Amino acid sequence: MPRDLTQEIHNLIERGRDRQLRLAVTGLSRAGKTAFLTSLVNQLRHAGIDARLDLLKPAREGRLLGAQRMSQPDLGIPRFPYDEALASLAGEPPRWPEPTRGISELRLKLRFKTRRARGLLGDTANLTLDLIDYPGEWLLDLPLLAHDFLGWSEAQLAAMGPERQRFAEPWRRAVAAHRPDEVVDETRLAELAGRYADNLRQAREAGFSHLQPGRFLLPGELEGAPVLQFFPLPGIAEADRRQLEALPAESLYKTLARRFRHYQQHVVKPFYREHFRRFDRQIVLVDVLGALNAGPERFEDLASALATLMQSFDYGKRSLLNRLFAPRIDRLAIAATKADHVTPDQHANLVALLESLLAEPLKDLRYADVPVRAFSLAAIRATENRQVESDGQRQPALRGHGLDDAPLLLYPGDVPARLPDAGFWQRQGFTFTAFRPPPADGGALPHIRMDAALDWLLGDKLR
Repeated sequence: MPRDLTQEIHNLIERGRDRQLRLAVTGLSRAGKTAFLTSLVNQLRHAGIDARLDLLKPAREGRLLGAQRMSQPDLGIPRFPYDEALASLAGEPPRWPEPTRGISELRLKLRFKTRRARGLLGDTANLTLDLIDYPGEWLLDLPLLAHDFLGWSEAQLAAMGPERQRFAEPWRRAVAAHRPDEVVDETRLAELAGRYADNLRQAREAGFSHLQPGRFLLPGELEGAPVLQFFPLPGIAEADRRQLEALPAESLYKTLARRFRHYQQHVVKPFYREHFRRFDRQIVLVDVLGALNAGPERFEDLASALATLMQSFDYGKRSLLNRLFAPRIDRLAIAATKADHVTPDQHANLVALLESLLAEPLKDLRYADVPVRAFSLAAIRATENRQVESDGQRQPALRGHGLDDAPLLLYPGDVPARLPDAGFWQRQGFTFTAFRPPPADGGALPHIRMDAALDWLLGDKLR
């Protein structure tokens, strides 16, 4: 029997026994996915040795025996660079792992003791955990599947606030010289698409999140391909649809619409079908602190991107049939990352702000009876808590090293417990400072509440 078919049969049996779990680690660019996955593997590998996992019940009870990395199920996908990430953390000076630039995956086998009545330990059992990593930029393409070119074009241009429009101005001036009905040669079309991609990259560097198409930011193997040479077209509206659809095939409008459809069918749909329709659990990582630093327009842009993105996933209760053939996400965690970059007294506010940011998606999830829990966490803790004296009073502070390795001792400021009002932005009373990771010594990585998140996502499968 062919090896891949044997693997598929094994996976089907394990899913039927509920001993296989696919975890979606979801986050936009710079949310900390690579650090989270590195820490997750590290904590489970060090379970029962030196990992601090008191909030993960099977570990606290001494039933979690550890985890091993296994051969991955899809030999056509690169392995998640866990060893390379650890090498970055162990460098002199230590550095954060390189961000994700393509799809990778990792399979872990967790071994644990089952729990019998009266707390007695039972037999040894295994749980197979499949982890998929992918660029946050590519996630933003999933909502494209709900649009045609005209609708997408209108929505993209309408969503640009004043700052986004500033980045897009050179591209808009260039494209304004062309009409929807004219024939544009390939060279000019590539130039206009390049200018649009430049505007997206500048917006990303300035802290914006809701940027489409995502492959323009990280094209991978599609670099230079005509499928990435399209853009929204200013000056067209739904009222013009009949006239636009009657244009000849070689017109600018029809060429852009054709490439948009090709992008949907041959780039976005396969990515969604192969990687996003089979998840069982999900954690959504959000860089709330970075958005606070960036200002009101970027903060609102992040909220819009997350709300749109979460509509692309399939949530709902699981039965045996859909566990086997149509998996759904039946438990969700949302996490504000980099909690170590604010003092502990601000962690509760950080969670409350995250829940406010995702208020509308959370209402829909709770209506569908999908269990959801919010966390603040640091996958790899980069600071230490300290107290300093100011005006005769002691106040909390953080000690660590900046990205330039300079030692820092500071109080970042107060995190609002609800969506910021105009007064907050005028005061700008919060300053998010990026820290480098601590030196890695080969032991379990320091963290904040990774054990709580793991307990929520995996604990019920380790009984």
